Amino acid sequence: MTQQPDQALWVPSADRIAAANITAFARTAEAKWGLSLPDYPALHAWSVGQPEQFWTSVWDDGEVIGERGETVLLHADRMPGAVWFPDARLNFAQNLLRSRDDHDALVFWGEDKVINRVTHGELYREVARFAAALREMGVGKGDRVAAWMPNMPETIVAMLATASIGAIFTSASPDFGVQGVLDRFGQTEPKVLIAVDGYWYNGKIVDCMAKLAEATARLPSLQRVVVVPYVHHDHELAGVAHARMLGDFLKPHHHVTEIAFEPLPFDHPLYIMYSSGTTGVPKCIVHCAGGALLQHLKEHRLHSDVKPGDRLFYFTTCGWMMWNWLVSGLAAGATLLLYDGSPFIGKGRILFDYADAEGMTHFGTSAKFIDAIAKIELKPRETHKLESLRALMSTGSPLVPEGFEYVYREIKADICLSSISGGTDIISCFVLGNPTLPVWRGEIQCKGLGMAVEVFDENGRPVEREKGELVCTRPFPVMPIGFWNDDDGAKYRAAYFERFDNIWCHGDFCEVTEHGGLVIYGRSDATLNPGGVRIGTAEIYRQVEKLDEVVESIVIGQDWEGDVRVVLFVKLREGLALDDVLIKRIKQTIRDNTTPRHVPAKVLQVADIPRTKSGKIVELAVRNVVHEQPVKNVEALANPEALEHFRNRRELKT
Repeated sequence: MTQQPDQALWVPSADRIAAANITAFARTAEAKWGLSLPDYPALHAWSVGQPEQFWTSVWDDGEVIGERGETVLLHADRMPGAVWFPDARLNFAQNLLRSRDDHDALVFWGEDKVINRVTHGELYREVARFAAALREMGVGKGDRVAAWMPNMPETIVAMLATASIGAIFTSASPDFGVQGVLDRFGQTEPKVLIAVDGYWYNGKIVDCMAKLAEATARLPSLQRVVVVPYVHHDHELAGVAHARMLGDFLKPHHHVTEIAFEPLPFDHPLYIMYSSGTTGVPKCIVHCAGGALLQHLKEHRLHSDVKPGDRLFYFTTCGWMMWNWLVSGLAAGATLLLYDGSPFIGKGRILFDYADAEGMTHFGTSAKFIDAIAKIELKPRETHKLESLRALMSTGSPLVPEGFEYVYREIKADICLSSISGGTDIISCFVLGNPTLPVWRGEIQCKGLGMAVEVFDENGRPVEREKGELVCTRPFPVMPIGFWNDDDGAKYRAAYFERFDNIWCHGDFCEVTEHGGLVIYGRSDATLNPGGVRIGTAEIYRQVEKLDEVVESIVIGQDWEGDVRVVLFVKLREGLALDDVLIKRIKQTIRDNTTPRHVPAKVLQVADIPRTKSGKIVELAVRNVVHEQPVKNVEALANPEALEHFRNRRELKT
């Protein structure tokens, strides 16, 4: 499928536009505020120009349980420093537990071995018991509860119980090593740790008990460790300090059926999230309950068109912000489809099996997964029905234009493909999908409602159809409260507000398109500068990874003779070796489709490419290794041994 320049890959039908939540939202806003909002640009302009009206409308549209108060926004000219809904009182967990019926709240697949269902009523009762057990331990407002867990129902129960009390939840996935967990939880000092005994990956059991014993011995703040049985029948807890099995922890409270939800301020801390930690010990980013709730309701209901009874899936671990994003789907009335394990079980078909079996309406994944199944020429449209699927969401890295084409050609033609982008920093998105707008090849559909997103050049001037920095020029409710252990806010300000005064600078290199969408070219700190010209790494990846021989690639700028030269590393299909013919074809493909400045000075083969636990390649870590500088936090990497493929390469000495 080749898209003509003036032809969209997908255009929503008139019926679909009429039935979309965002359409009803706009009509209600017009009536309430006396507006005319004929199209999305008008709706977006109102949402950033009149934030008090807009966020009040989001609160009402999401039927938030709580007291809103009269004031919406104080200090609207300060970033950081704006204060949202200062008089509000709400409880995050109460808004996610509004139903107690017998319909599915959670469905869990553990690879192809475990299937578990939890109704809304069962979820409420499980949270009630867990909250009672936490309260009996003395866990209260502001205490931290940590989870070293897979994406399974017990993790959601623990989070909701924590939030119901007003304690702070923080999580990591069980594939983190001991040091990675200590780098995170050692900073946030949890009182309680919930941890799994092991997990399945690619059909194999990975035991976690030895890691758990070592980590808990080095976390002096812990008063209780709750072990969740998943892969073992018998458990020896003698080596794990303060340990109880989940059943024993909850047993004294089996009779509890009600939850005493704490009414809390809008900006009460809900989550502590962690930056990837590839440039040092991870930053501990504190997010507030009200901001996360409103932002996620907006993104689910308006941008993703999640309706009550929809079945929402995102392939994620508990070490990635997309887990927190997924869980909020309960507030929009969705059933959450949870998965733990390898997405490549059954030759890459397991997630599509899941979609058919469970009537999935929203399929969330990563750009890397789409690229991987395209490489193995998977054709889900031929093997699966996917009848209920309305939306496919992709994030984690930019989705290349060929990935867009693959989705429409080989997965489903009538689907809203939403490439979305934001980050842990805002536990949400700056740019998103929209069920009422066309999808253009290679473009993210639109700026998020309420997000004053612009692209700035190096002098801080807004530009369109020109590459620059993604910034947000006005406050938004889901800005972090701050960083943990950063009492004067210096680290927080340095992270986002140093580049442009009173402007959030996100660190993405991007461009606004003629359609009002965006293209993201990679992280600004990984941008290449050969001859002083800024080049986004995603532009090179797109060309290289079109080639059948190339499984994956990573590109860096190497300091060389007073300038920077582009160095490309490629991982090839098994059994292939890089030769002069392939190098020439790689360079020619890049030259033909970009500019001569994009062409790498060196192309080298590697056996593996290092990535974070959430699957993102780590250009800066590779750059440090090539320049013989230390990589500050290898514990953040899923495969740190891969860095050795880049060390002391003689080809880089000439």
